[in-house]
Parts: sequence; structure tokens; C-alpha cells
Amino acid sequence: MSKEKLMTKEKKQEEVDILEQQVSQHEIILFNDDVHTFDYVIDSLIDTCDHTLVQAEQCTYLVHFKGKCAVKTGEYEELKARCSKLLDLGLSAEIV
Repeated sequence: MSKEKLMTKEKKQEEVDILEQQVSQHEIILFNDDVHTFDYVIDSLIDTCDHTLVQAEQCTYLVHFKGKCAVKTGEYEELKARCSKLLDLGLSAEIV
């Protein structure tokens, strides 16, 4: 195989690998509610999603003003337990 064809094949494989990584990424979406306090949501995001205080505050404000926010990105299996914990805490969340 010529060097040019080999480089093209490697480039195509790299593009496929990147697409596979993008496809396997999911997000936990947290939705606004009229029940929980800012502090409760912030603490929940710190404990459940390993957010820093600043990240948790920013997400909480986005949820409050925009109605929802992606609070964690990753593979579905990684997010399943985190989303379940948020739901157990009484928050409204889903994986997309």
C-alpha cells in the first residue's frame, strides 16, 4: 500500500474514532422546579456530579432562569447512577 493511501486510511479511521466518541456522549439535563432551594440544588450537584461550588452555582442559575441545564456529560452507563441519585433527591433530571 502506498504511503498516501495509508495516510488516508489512518485519517478516515481517526474520523470514525472521533465520531464514535461523540455518539457515546450523553448529558444529564436538570430541570427547574418550584420546590427546592438554590442551596439544596447546589449541594446536590456538588455531591452527585462532583461539581465545584462555582460550577454548581452557575448550573443552578441556568436552571432557574432558562428552565434547564446540562449538568454532566459522559457515557450513558457513567451517568445512569448520577441521574438516579438526583431523582432520589427529588430533583427533576433525565439523560439525553
